[in-house]
Amino acid sequence: MSEATAPADPAPAARPAESAPLQLLRVSADEAARLDGAALGGLAWGAAATPSAPGLAARLLAPAAPVVDLFSAGAPDSGRFGPVHWRDDGHWLYGWLDLPDAVADLTDASWQAYRDLFEVLDARGRPPLVKVWNFLPRINDDGGGLERYRQFNVGRFRAFSEAGFDAFEGAPAACALGPHEGTLAIRFLASRGAVRPLDNPRQVAPYRYSQRFGPRSPNFSRAALADAGDGRLAFFVSGTASIVGERSVHEGDVRAQLAETLRNLDALCEQARARGAAAVSPADLDCVVYLRHPEDLAVVKAAFEAAVGPDSVAARGAVYVEADVCRRELLVEIEGHALLAGALRG
Repeated sequence: MSEATAPADPAPAARPAESAPLQLLRVSADEAARLDGAALGGLAWGAAATPSAPGLAARLLAPAAPVVDLFSAGAPDSGRFGPVHWRDDGHWLYGWLDLPDAVADLTDASWQAYRDLFEVLDARGRPPLVKVWNFLPRINDDGGGLERYRQFNVGRFRAFSEAGFDAFEGAPAACALGPHEGTLAIRFLASRGAVRPLDNPRQVAPYRYSQRFGPRSPNFSRAALADAGDGRLAFFVSGTASIVGERSVHEGDVRAQLAETLRNLDALCEQARARGAAAVSPADLDCVVYLRHPEDLAVVKAAFEAAVGPDSVAARGAVYVEADVCRRELLVEIEGHALLAGALRG
């Protein structure tokens, strides 16, 4: 248990699942501030920040104005446990933490961060994680004999195992990016409704990677579907890049990496349809496109819009962010989400 106070009102809220249909909103900073009191939380891209969507260090490349991905449902309760802030409407629980004292070796820091995260989930009735966003400054640096991302994976896996949360087939969707500044920052969404992790038949599941990628595999699934109420499913896509099997492909070619990434997104959309979602393609997603090199923005943006259609949801709303990807050779990564008609099956 952290030295800080335990979450206020540790019993889970009693509202029924169907009373809190989820909304996924991509809004301006002003709109996010107006909606903050009723929001679960979100991710702020650029200088925008609200109490439930604190700023991230990753540099916004486009659009020019700050943007907030806001998750809204029922009127939430709120609390804090150690570094973890949370809001809970009885169905959905959103939380965030930033660790300003993260040291060079991320093993212990990531273990402690996830241990505190799981303490909050335990106190709120153990809702399954749906999606986790991880931001690790200097993600590809050597942390003293082991890359920082690989250290992070060791600590994260230890926390999952100790808490009794599934680190394999039941692992949540997730992404891990490396802003050039800032501290270890984690954002997470959990649900008391049905959740279905998804994997990509074109790729080895991350939690099954061989040890060439570190002593512990990254425990996340490629995507997740969650019951969002009102006959809808929330579709969350993990950070997706130019990987086939478990191997990075098209090294040094950002256009080819983007094309391979889009093929992987297509495959995940197909998996979502097979599990009960209505028609969905990458063009329907609110995407965040992470670029290792900001000078690639014009090329990637043009190619992305051409691939998904210039008038699509994905093209019109895409957020482009400068951040290092979890493998040095990867130049672009895309994650996203959408609300879809449907019901979970299979």
